Amino acid sequence: MDDALTVAVRVKPGSSRARVGGRFDGPHGPALVIAVHPPAADGRATEAARRALAAALGVRPAAVSLRTGAASRDKLFLVTPSGPDLASRLIRLRDGAEPAG
Repeated sequence: MDDALTVAVRVKPGSSRARVGGRFDGPHGPALVIAVHPPAADGRATEAARRALAAALGVRPAAVSLRTGAASRDKLFLVTPSGPDLASRLIRLRDGAEPAG
């Protein structure tokens, strides 16, 4: 999967509104923070985070899949296909720019 980008994410369920942006140094390394409204029950927060990540990166939701962390706040998502602008967009969201949402 040379054309895939692995994205470490820290999900904050139960937020008043969805936000994508910020950094959390977690077990998978520097992670993008995604706050979502749904609670952490029945996979709803994970699905909301997957969709929010896709929207923030400008890709179709089908291009983002969960790799690991279904029952954890710390997750790894796989984005395919990737490209140089996708990686730079991720870095801006995680390390510098204003949160999207």
